[in-house]
Amino acid sequence: MVQDIKLLSSLSWPREVQTAFLEGWRAGQPRLPEVSYAPQSHAGTLRSLDALMAEVDRSHPLGSYLYNTARSYHDAARLLEARGTPAVTARSLSLYGKPGDTLAGGTVHNIDAARHFIDVTAAYEQEYSLHEADYCLSAEVLQQELSERIGKVIDRHHIDVVIDEHLASKAAAGATRIRLRAGTPFSEYDLNQLLEHEAFVHSLTALNGREQPHFTSLSLGAPRTTGTQEGLATFAELVTGAVDIRRLQRIALRIIAIDMALRGADFIEVFRYFLAAGQSEVESFNSAMRVFRGAPVTGGSAFTKDTVYLHGLMEVHTFFRWALQHNRLRLCRFLFAGRMTVSDVIELAPLFEDGSIAPAFYLPPWMLRTNGLAAYLAFSVFANRIRIAGLGADYRFAD
Repeated sequence: MVQDIKLLSSLSWPREVQTAFLEGWRAGQPRLPEVSYAPQSHAGTLRSLDALMAEVDRSHPLGSYLYNTARSYHDAARLLEARGTPAVTARSLSLYGKPGDTLAGGTVHNIDAARHFIDVTAAYEQEYSLHEADYCLSAEVLQQELSERIGKVIDRHHIDVVIDEHLASKAAAGATRIRLRAGTPFSEYDLNQLLEHEAFVHSLTALNGREQPHFTSLSLGAPRTTGTQEGLATFAELVTGAVDIRRLQRIALRIIAIDMALRGADFIEVFRYFLAAGQSEVESFNSAMRVFRGAPVTGGSAFTKDTVYLHGLMEVHTFFRWALQHNRLRLCRFLFAGRMTVSDVIELAPLFEDGSIAPAFYLPPWMLRTNGLAAYLAFSVFANRIRIAGLGADYRFAD
């Protein structure tokens, strides 16, 4: 029913758009990128989704799951039909939210968190001078290294690691394939981040969903699960030590850039913002492109997916801490049984308990080391009671 809804690939820009823009930029004559989208009609799919949503029993946990998933694909189909128009923004906001949304369990917003990480990175850079790794890995080397490491954990399925010349992000993962952007230098941090993020969350949860004996729909990467999926993947980077301050900065910069675009900044202004933040011309173009995928590049519109990384990270981190405090850490394992939201896991918990939904076929190594995870979470929960602002008298330095 939803096989024709290819959201990210349908919004991708051809490589020649980047080439033309950077040539103009370097010549001192920057011009807004020219991107055209062929009309798409998903009328048949929308009718089928409407029929499904009308039929399911929303009072049952599975009925609620199916309804919410169908509605998510409905919004995605309407977004694809609106490609290249301002209407993309409203569709995107319904799927992914906006930079000003409140984070889980608190009163702060995504923008607050983004500014915090940007400020911390700037202060750290001033004190220690951040450097990329002294060496870099080619996409080909990374391809080989990832393949070897993935096979040691996901040993009953094969995942192809391929190099893609048209990929906007550094990497993207499906159930059986991980794509790496061609011509991109990767660091050791990139290797570990991609392993934990793409392979041991995105590919792993999709494969686990396919292994479900009754509900293989749990393998679907429905747009509504994107926030939890990306949050879980970024949380995996955090607990394994794979994340670095630059990674958090990149995530934060994208949130500010989306807010800029929604407030009227055009592609060139957003491109300049990334440049000023220290990104290369190529990376600045790719970062700005992520903001304007499917949306007009003249300002006032945006594709808001990149808000979910930080929002999802805080949601998942809060959920894991809550689960530890309430002695329900087992719920966290359910998150890996397929592609679900945190709310899905809570609502579907009785079906996991009675065996209707199978436990995860694979788990990432860090999730198997429950004692270590519990120690990290216990420390995190208690450390939150300490207010840094109250330490001024104890940590006073002489001028």
